[in-house]
Amino acid sequence: MSASSPLIFLKNTLIEKHQLEGNDPPGRSFSRMAMITRTATGYTARVQYESVTAETPSLPTVAEALRHLAGQLQKVEFTRLRTRLNFRGKKYYAEKEAWVDYPDPT
Repeated sequence: MSASSPLIFLKNTLIEKHQLEGNDPPGRSFSRMAMITRTATGYTARVQYESVTAETPSLPTVAEALRHLAGQLQKVEFTRLRTRLNFRGKKYYAEKEAWVDYPDPT
């Protein structure tokens, strides 16, 4: 692929940044960027919050990667999680995109 290839086709390339918001285990509100990387088999999502790093295996869609990431954080008591696309490549989307909520496990 050439440097002019669309981002969607470049492997192991950061293609999107999603804002991830919620509450950490002590109950404080937080906001971090979840990085979406295109892999040979799909997409991975990764986020760092203080001493917690969560990263997914390669999954078929961005939505599945984000859902898996939220699930990993919920397992360590993060709550009220939601994401919103902020950047695709260098294009800014945040104010135009809807939030996706990840309901807390019951």
